[in-house]
Amino acid sequence: MLAATRHAFSGVHRRAFSTTPSRAYDVSKLILVGRLGREPEVRTTKSDKEFVSYTVATANYPPPPPNPDGTRMESATTWHQITSFNPAQNQYLQTLNKGTLVYVEANFELREADPNANPSSPASQRQIFLRHESIRVLKLPYQQERE
Repeated sequence: MLAATRHAFSGVHRRAFSTTPSRAYDVSKLILVGRLGREPEVRTTKSDKEFVSYTVATANYPPPPPNPDGTRMESATTWHQITSFNPAQNQYLQTLNKGTLVYVEANFELREADPNANPSSPASQRQIFLRHESIRVLKLPYQQERE
């Protein structure tokens, strides 16, 4: 059967990639592996909708290249603020503790700066908005492992 299938498609030209235009289903996803920087907290929107906000810290790897004198700067930590609007996930997120090593998948949206905003406010800068999609615990915080 496999030979018949192979023979049937032997004359078909296959492309290595698609040249079709983008669709409405394009994806912008960010995958993070890092530790929770603080306990997830429940907040509410202006329209009284509950959501959970949490922070994941990641280390930039590999570290920066060595300086001319041979010393190497420390890897910098990047803090990512993530928002979840899924009620079932929000209950689970509230059980996680600071320091938990997590694998997070989040959709991201780049928001342009507001030209009319005060230059010292966050609205005057481009922002990346991360919307929680899924999370997996990879390792518990250090104090929970000892118990």
